[in-house]
Parts: sequence; structure tokens; C-alpha cells
Amino acid sequence: MPRHTKFYLDKRNAKWLGVCSGIADYTGLDATIVRVSAVILTLIGGFPWTLIAYWITAWIASDKPLEFEDMSREDRKFWQGVRAKPGNTVRDVRSRFRDIDRRLSDLEVYYTSHNRRLADEIDSLR
Repeated sequence: MPRHTKFYLDKRNAKWLGVCSGIADYTGLDATIVRVSAVILTLIGGFPWTLIAYWITAWIASDKPLEFEDMSREDRKFWQGVRAKPGNTVRDVRSRFRDIDRRLSDLEVYYTSHNRRLADEIDSLR
């Protein structure tokens, strides 16, 4: 089973082997920025090491699973947030659930206050 938090090569958006597009997908940065940064890093003195790291990454990392290709933009952003700041993501999800729970509670109060029989049925279920 593929994991959403693992680094994958993005061959679909690749220019060469998919390493830079994989880094962009993993971090949420634009692929062009990652590619330009890699070229600049190589030119300012990291020549042999950036290419070696690029080849090793392309050799070790696996290709992005096909089921991740049709993810919505919102899902992609969510998983990038999980990878970057898992604590913030958990806090956001809890906040959303609290808001949903509050709204459901308000609905329950509204409907049960006007319908005594329904209120009694709900109380008997508790």
C-alpha cells in the first residue's frame, strides 16, 4: 500500500528523471523553482555532489503510484501539510471536527426543541 508521506519520483511532470518534480510535489514548491535552484546550486560549486545526489535519489526512490495521480488539489495540499507540519495538520483537523460537532449539536437542539417525541427518542438512545 503506497504511503502519502513517502517521497516519490514524479515521472509525469519530469524533465529528466523526476527528482526535482518529486521534490516539488513532496514540499509543495513550484517545480520550476526546484529545478532552477538545483542548477544554481550545481553551478556555484556543488558540481559533482549535486549530480551524484540526483542520480542516487533517482536510483533509490520509487515512482509515484498511479492512484496518487488523480488526487484533487485540496488532497495534495493536505498531504503536503502532513509532511511539512504534522502537528499543525492534526490541530486543523481537530478544529474542523469540533466545528462540525458544534453545528450538529445546534441542529439537534433546534429539531428536538420543536419536537418533544423526537427529543424523547434521542434521550432513550443515550
